[in-house]
Amino acid sequence: MENLKTYVAFDLEFNTVDEVSHIIQLSAVKFIDHTEAETFDTYVFTEVPLQSFINGLTGITAEKIASAPKIETVISKFVSFVGELPLVGYNAGKSDLPLLAENGLDLTEQYRVDLYDEAFERRSTDLNGIINLKLTSVAEFLGIKGRGHNSLEDARMTALVYEKFLELDDNKSYLNQQEESHGNNPFAALGGLFD
Repeated sequence: MENLKTYVAFDLEFNTVDEVSHIIQLSAVKFIDHTEAETFDTYVFTEVPLQSFINGLTGITAEKIASAPKIETVISKFVSFVGELPLVGYNAGKSDLPLLAENGLDLTEQYRVDLYDEAFERRSTDLNGIINLKLTSVAEFLGIKGRGHNSLEDARMTALVYEKFLELDDNKSYLNQQEESHGNNPFAALGGLFD
């Protein structure tokens, strides 16, 4: 997995009516040197009625949507926030990126790490015994707290899952180096103590 020190983790919520999805919340968390530095979070105006299911799932209300900025304004501010930084997401290649592209913003070139794909690859190692690969399940399995279906919380959980995977990779790399330098002898590292 690519080790990005500085990146943006992002997520969005959407309301689907008559098979057309409308972005209703767009959020992102900027990490600099593996530390959260800045957030982007906004609801998005739409005239399409909010599905009660979406309201129940996300807690987003019609009032929040009615007073929110329009998608063009949100996209413009989001572009400024992201700049040229690489992006990480959770299954964003299948939903979030296409929805942004439908609204005039193609970020596929900047999308570098999909944490869902990473989680899928790690099912039998780092995530052995996990019940499913939902973001909240992966986060909880790794000891990360967060509330799903709020795009700012989801963006933050995505970044923290990424950081945890990097930490796990670092640990494995360290153990591999120890094995290479000491072979299979578990006492080899103690060799200098008894001279």
